[in-house]
Amino acid sequence: MIRWGFIGCGQVTEQKSGPAFAKAEGSAIEAVMSRDAEKAKSYAKRHNIKKWYDDALDLINDPNVDAVYIATPPSSHATYAIMSMKAGKPVYIEKPMASSYDECMRINRISKETGVPCFVAYYRRYLPYFQKVIELKERIGKLINVQIRFAQPPKELDYNSVNLPWRVIPDIAGGGYFYDLAPHQIDMVQEICGCIIDACGLSSNIGGLYKAEDTVSACFKFEDGLVGSGSWCFVADESAKMDRIELFGDKGMICFSIFTFQPIALHDETGRHEFDVPNPEHVQFPLVQAVVNHLNGGEKCSCDGLSATPTNWVMDRILGKF
Repeated sequence: MIRWGFIGCGQVTEQKSGPAFAKAEGSAIEAVMSRDAEKAKSYAKRHNIKKWYDDALDLINDPNVDAVYIATPPSSHATYAIMSMKAGKPVYIEKPMASSYDECMRINRISKETGVPCFVAYYRRYLPYFQKVIELKERIGKLINVQIRFAQPPKELDYNSVNLPWRVIPDIAGGGYFYDLAPHQIDMVQEICGCIIDACGLSSNIGGLYKAEDTVSACFKFEDGLVGSGSWCFVADESAKMDRIELFGDKGMICFSIFTFQPIALHDETGRHEFDVPNPEHVQFPLVQAVVNHLNGGEKCSCDGLSATPTNWVMDRILGKF
C-alpha cells in the first residue's frame, strides 16, 4: 500500500486527481498540506483524510507518508520535489514539471543521485481518448506535418490587476497561460510523434491585461525530421475559441482536441470517420494507478521526470527563455 501525502490542495485535486489516489488499488491518502491551515483542515475533512499540515516539511517527514503528490504552482515544484526525494519519498508532480527547463534538470539530477523515482502528471498519455489517436495514426501513413491551434477568451480574473491569477505571473507559473496549458499539447504531440529537437517562437502581449505573454506562435522539428507549428491566443473573442491538433499524413489526417475531448476525426481514403471515446470520471486515474503499480513493484511507469523535461525545454525555447 502506497500512502500519499498531498502538498497543495487546490482545484486540480478536487476532481481530476485527488479522488484517483483514493480509488487506485494499492493506494491511500494519508495526509494533506496547505500553507493555509484552514484550507488544509477543510480539505482533509471533506475528503476523509485523517491528517493535515500547514508545513510541507512536517508532511514529508511523516513516517506514515510513503510518497508525495506535489500540486502547488510550478515555482515551488523543484523545492518540494527535491525535499521529498532527499527524504527518500517518491514524487508525483503536477504539470508542468517545473517553472523552467533548468529546474527540471535539477529535479532529475536529485532523482538520479538518490535513486528515488519522480513522476509527472502528463495523464493524457494514459487516457483512452489519446490511446485511440495513437492507434489510428497508422491509418494516415507517414506523418508529414503537425499543427496545434488553441484560442480562448480572457478569464474574468484576468481583468483584476490587483489580484491576478498565479497562472499569469511568470515568477510563479514560468510564463502566462501558455506555460500552464501548452504543456499538455506539447507533451502529447511528442508522445505521438517523438521528441522535439528544435523549436523557436514569437510571443506578445496583445490584450495588456497582465505582463505575461498572451499570444504565441511557434515552429518545431521532431527527431525524425517531421516539422510542425503551433499558435496560442488567450485573449481571443468567444467566437474564435479553438482547441485542435491536426496530424497530416501522406494517406490522410487526424483531428482531435486536448481539453474539450471532441470526437476524434479520421480522414482517409475511405472517407471521414468519427470516434467518440469516453474517459474515466477522474481523468488522472489511469496514470495514478500506473504510478502506484510501479511503486508497488509492478510494471514500470514511463511518465517520469526524464520524459517530461523535453516539454519544458520546448516551451522555454519558444518563449526565448534561453
